[in-house]
Amino acid sequence: MDNKVLSAPPELELPPQRVVSLIPSMTESLFDLGFGETVVGITDYCVHPAEKLTALPRLGGPKNARVDEVVALKPELVFVNQEENTPQVIQALVDADLNVWMTFPQSVDDALDILRTLLGIYHTDKPAMLITSLQTAVDWARNALDSQPKLRYFCPIWQDETQSGQQWWMTFNQNTYSHDLLATFGAENIFAGRERRYPLDADLGEEEAEKKEGKDTRYPRVTLDEVRRAQPDIILLPSEPFAFDVSHKLSVIELLSDAPAVKKDRVLLVDGSLLTWHGTRLAKAVNELPSLLSS
Repeated sequence: MDNKVLSAPPELELPPQRVVSLIPSMTESLFDLGFGETVVGITDYCVHPAEKLTALPRLGGPKNARVDEVVALKPELVFVNQEENTPQVIQALVDADLNVWMTFPQSVDDALDILRTLLGIYHTDKPAMLITSLQTAVDWARNALDSQPKLRYFCPIWQDETQSGQQWWMTFNQNTYSHDLLATFGAENIFAGRERRYPLDADLGEEEAEKKEGKDTRYPRVTLDEVRRAQPDIILLPSEPFAFDVSHKLSVIELLSDAPAVKKDRVLLVDGSLLTWHGTRLAKAVNELPSLLSS
């Protein structure tokens, strides 16, 4: 698969009239920007805007999209994402001779650039004001950083345990969209510099790590002791990709009773889409996250 080709959108002479979105955040963005009428297929996990998606064909999850059904819809362009869709699905779409654009934002600026690129794909600047307002809000948040005390946070995105019963959490480091988004509001990631090690036992400090060439190291799996030593001021438990709920919150409070976050009652359940959905959902993140992160 030629990532260099896929990472740039195909040059379409005319605005596309039939597109498939295999990225929930892209689906929402297309509708928010006024391009929703061109969407002819979505994933099972596309939920916004709910009232406008009821009649659209659902094509499976982002990681197991039914490629034959995508092909049958005869889209002029298919939107995929390097993290959310598997290489197998993306390659099958390319092999089917479809136009495919693979996004991979690792920062807020990357996400804004993708929205601007959409305007070029659709040969219009009518929604430009919405993107400009998002940029202004982001710039304002960044300019306000110097006057805000930094809260050190821990944000797991998955949890599990080893066969021996050792609990671990997956989180993200500084090379991710979620990290950059929270940094925009002055929050400091306690695992910003922590790289993922392979295999799992190496990540948990129980054996020597394999060479990391070609492997994604942005999502380390960390132990309870690592979190305890880092002493986070705030712990964010998002609703996706792992559905953290009240029971998980109570467990975290018990396990990390000495952490400042627990002592100050700053273990918070958070709408996960605010942290992981790039695109126009950034507007909702800008409105809601700063108040959660205020000291």
